[in-house]
Amino acid sequence: MARSKSSHRWLKEHFDDEFVKRAQRQGWRSRAVFKLEEIQQRDALIQPGMTLVDLGAAPGGWSQYALGLLGRKGRVVATDILPMEPLPGVEFVEGDFRDEQVLEELLNRLTGREIDLVMSDIAPNITGVGAVDQPRAMYLAELAIDFADRVVRPGGGLLVKLFQGEGFDPLLKDLRGRYEKVLMRKPKASRPRSREVYALARGRKV
Repeated sequence: MARSKSSHRWLKEHFDDEFVKRAQRQGWRSRAVFKLEEIQQRDALIQPGMTLVDLGAAPGGWSQYALGLLGRKGRVVATDILPMEPLPGVEFVEGDFRDEQVLEELLNRLTGREIDLVMSDIAPNITGVGAVDQPRAMYLAELAIDFADRVVRPGGGLLVKLFQGEGFDPLLKDLRGRYEKVLMRKPKASRPRSREVYALARGRKV
């Protein structure tokens, strides 16, 4: 099947992308690792010994990067609707965490642990139709926020991908009601034309 012009453009951009090339050279699983790395260097959100959850983890770049910072006492529980090649030190739950059974398995893995941080790089499959994509993106962000409410210890944190557009301001206001401090970050590895930003929420209120 012939590829569309837009998919040709995406593939060319992808393989010309400096972050894709750097990820391949340095042995990272995805270019997304450089988004987390920049936020980490600025905000030091991941600390040795933490237990964290990585939502939308596949192919595993964020989990891979986090492992290197957590040390032997740190733990990562990751989940994605897509399969992920095993990463030593990462517990992985495959499935859609909107599914009650998958969510139950994820929560069972976390039982008895104090969760310091939830990271979510989840995004919907982009159709290019804003009226479809934006509500889906905000819905996934809301799910990540609600999940963090269930598992993150008081004072803990959340890093969540958001897309600027309809619903963004109310969601941000809601997030600020749940955490002591909410910072917005747009890493260099986020493609310039993308409306994605990351909300770093710290100090979960009880």
